[in-house]
Amino acid sequence: MASSSVARWTIPSPNPYIQRTAPSSSRRRSAAVSCKAKGGGGGSAASAEIAVAAVGLVANPVIGVSLYVLKTTGCGLPPGPGGALGAVEGLSYLVVAGIVAWSVYTKARTGSGLPGGPGGLLGAAEGLSYLSVLAVIVVFGLQFEERGYIPAPLPSDQCFGP
Repeated sequence: MASSSVARWTIPSPNPYIQRTAPSSSRRRSAAVSCKAKGGGGGSAASAEIAVAAVGLVANPVIGVSLYVLKTTGCGLPPGPGGALGAVEGLSYLVVAGIVAWSVYTKARTGSGLPGGPGGLLGAAEGLSYLSVLAVIVVFGLQFEERGYIPAPLPSDQCFGP
């Protein structure tokens, strides 16, 4: 029986914890997949994904309500008691912008968007964030066309000013 050595080559993977190797022999077409175990701290990434997903799933409806109020009244949400409602609105816009920026960065680096996360919640937050950005572009465009201005992020003479 002749022994043959099998040369292996590595396929780059976007996930640093998975290494794929395949034999170079034309007789064997199957690829072997080996997983490296994560070191201690692997749970922090999952909990960060859950936190981002939860905050994103709360921020997107806030933006939806804000855009509806903007379209119907010409101004965003009122500041509320102590400015709390306005702060939630502003933070929601920042969260959605952050999720979209993270998604674009991940897409450029790995070729795919954010991971789905537990139960697909991060993927849902990502998809809703892209829809929110699209809605912001449309509503801001309509606002500027109909009223000639986009309200400032802080209370001004046009909206909720003194």
